[in-house]
Amino acid sequence: MTLTDARTPAADPGTTRGVAHEMAAVVTPLFGGTLPLRIRAWDGSEAGPAGAPTVVVNDSAALRRLVYRPGELGLAQAYVTGEIDVEGDLLDGFRRVWQAVRESGASPRLTLSTVLAGLRTAKGLGAFGRPPEPPASQARLRGRLHSLTRDRDAISHHYDLSNDFYALILDPHMAYSCAYFTQDPADPTYTVEDAQRDKLDLVCRKLGLHEAGPGHRHLDIGCGWGSLSLYAAETYGVQVVGVTIAKEQKAFIDARIAERGLQDTVEIRLQDYRDVPDGPYDTVSSIEMGEHVGQKNYPVYTSGIHRLLKDGGRALIQQMSRTTRPGGGPFIEAFIAPDMHMRPVGETVDLIEQAGLEVRDVHALREHYVWTVDAWYRTFEDNWDRVVAMVGEEVARVWRLYLVGGALAFEEGRMGVDQILMVRPTLSGRSGLPRVRTV
Repeated sequence: MTLTDARTPAADPGTTRGVAHEMAAVVTPLFGGTLPLRIRAWDGSEAGPAGAPTVVVNDSAALRRLVYRPGELGLAQAYVTGEIDVEGDLLDGFRRVWQAVRESGASPRLTLSTVLAGLRTAKGLGAFGRPPEPPASQARLRGRLHSLTRDRDAISHHYDLSNDFYALILDPHMAYSCAYFTQDPADPTYTVEDAQRDKLDLVCRKLGLHEAGPGHRHLDIGCGWGSLSLYAAETYGVQVVGVTIAKEQKAFIDARIAERGLQDTVEIRLQDYRDVPDGPYDTVSSIEMGEHVGQKNYPVYTSGIHRLLKDGGRALIQQMSRTTRPGGGPFIEAFIAPDMHMRPVGETVDLIEQAGLEVRDVHALREHYVWTVDAWYRTFEDNWDRVVAMVGEEVARVWRLYLVGGALAFEEGRMGVDQILMVRPTLSGRSGLPRVRTV
């Protein structure tokens, strides 16, 4: 994975000290005095413990980025441009670094003294100057936050990358959300495709689609590439309306509808969730779409579900949560999902209840996302050359970093994902759910 075409001229690699030692002196205090990684710089110098994951700094531009963008965003920009690389498997390297940090009891925090030391070091190494331009792959959105136009641009940045690109990573269902592993994830005969099917069926059964009668109308908000919309129609015979604001997704689903002869049961609209006019629906689903609506607009989203759902109807939201800081994180918000917002699941439940919906069940699936992302990451790496040929190396590196970061965030409990089942209460107070929970 290491880039070998360092763009900054190399100095004599035989020197006993050099750029790597200068950088190590700056960052070691962040880790409690013990550096958990090895640094190799463009001048050939190395510093840090032998055998540790090796970070390769190919270009002094990386230091300029960190001067202006210290922390996660600057590191991400340097990685996706190839100014910084990591030897070996990126996920394994990150995992080993954080294991060493935990074992040492350190808690890395960027401090003013570290920033000032970095400034002095960058200046001394001749790396001071105007900030490098943001990578071409970084989102550049304009307009009012979560306006209809800006939301379309944000979704397009992520989801309109290429249907063929996503098909290289996802299972044949094209389910871009957490799967549900009902069997051992280590069993090679049980694949992520099986786990996604089991997730789709779990959602349908929680909504009661297996008992739905003729003419049952289901709304799929943020339908993605149609995995749930198509499954619900094919398996349980319900009438499905799916809405998306990603043109590539609609084109993909429409083609599948035609292939499977589902024109009379599935309708896919290029439509914002705020513009759906034709409720009430018997059931509503929204699978990992609520993260995109924003904190201020979340009450609009939940009240919309209430408005579109019939009295006594069930709705299910599957949504990621973030326990440390709100939002999506600097890297994800800049490169992957602009304007994304996540919060603790308890706050989401409160917002749902404020909309007049009754929460009946919260099903945590965090470990299942670890297994899901692991499957995506392995498929991505197996197809690395095809990915690079399709989207270019910079975008490929964005996605490598995204998958690795996601895997560790769920693995370490910094992010979660939950299925939240709710009903729109009737005047009689009856929920319509079975007396004994079966799913």
